[in-house]
Amino acid sequence: MDETHVADDGDDLVDAQGGVHPDVRVGFILMNHFTLVPVAGLVDSLRFAADKSFRSQQIYCQWDWMTCNDQPVTASCGMPILPTKPFNLDAHYDYIVVAGGLMSETRNPPEWLLDALRKVHAAGVRIVGLCSGSFVLGKAGLLDGRRCAIHFTIRDEFVERFPKATALMDKSYVDDGGIITCPGGTAIDLAASMIRRHCGEIRAQKGLAYLLADDTFEHIPDHGEKVEPHVYQNEIVRKAIAYMRENLSDSASLKEVAAYAGTNPRQLHRAFLSNTNDAPANYWRKLRLEQARKNLAETSMSVTTIAMKCGFSDASHFILWFRKQYGETPYAYRKRRHEVERLLETT
Repeated sequence: MDETHVADDGDDLVDAQGGVHPDVRVGFILMNHFTLVPVAGLVDSLRFAADKSFRSQQIYCQWDWMTCNDQPVTASCGMPILPTKPFNLDAHYDYIVVAGGLMSETRNPPEWLLDALRKVHAAGVRIVGLCSGSFVLGKAGLLDGRRCAIHFTIRDEFVERFPKATALMDKSYVDDGGIITCPGGTAIDLAASMIRRHCGEIRAQKGLAYLLADDTFEHIPDHGEKVEPHVYQNEIVRKAIAYMRENLSDSASLKEVAAYAGTNPRQLHRAFLSNTNDAPANYWRKLRLEQARKNLAETSMSVTTIAMKCGFSDASHFILWFRKQYGETPYAYRKRRHEVERLLETT
């Protein structure tokens, strides 16, 4: 089955307001007296990746500003910021960013906010703690048993308050199982990783080049070579993911994966469930689907060819899993990307 034979009515191309679906949506929760620089670095990177030129159109990437009481907040530098949306974490975001700053605002966040963050994490939404936003995530229990990037000025208090977390001071960000922490700075390398994951390498490099950061952040920290960017302490999982990435197109068995990681299939399964909350077979399939989506966006290969290159037995099998993962067929995804390109060319 080739892509020309896939039936699709094109309804997935537009949302309820008639706009093109973005590749990534980010909801910012701005705590009062948040630090402006990391928020600005993150959102400006998204802005440059969001359209074809530099017109600041929210097409590939979209974002909203929210506050805990739907009222304006003031950055730590004194700049007032208005929310653009009422507080709502159920609005189909790919990331929720908790932007902290002065410790007085993040040491004791409201319990309803902690409950809301736990809920979206359970639903599979990635959560980012910027600057002292890590204290909010720690208070919600989302950093227990995880590694996290902490600014050296607040490290001692963080360790005292959250002894179940592993605090690191030499990382610009850490992504551990969908809980991401960034100690501050410009947050441009974190932004590049997010854009690369959802929009592809070209869009990630566009923002880096424009912000004059393409050389500075050439190597994303704490990822290792061709290893899943989540930071897993388990050596079995780390080796298994490296093998999976190297063998996306092969029909290798999980027994072979386990052997490469120095274990057996039963122990491999347990290690993956404990560290990734997913079975190794499901995790491997998601890696293949991520690569397939990248190929759809950046190449002209047919759906059948992409399916085979990414380890699926046939196009039908690939289309089924792609739709389950992303909510649209490979054909609809590619068509939507082309629709975005045409829209940008005419604006």
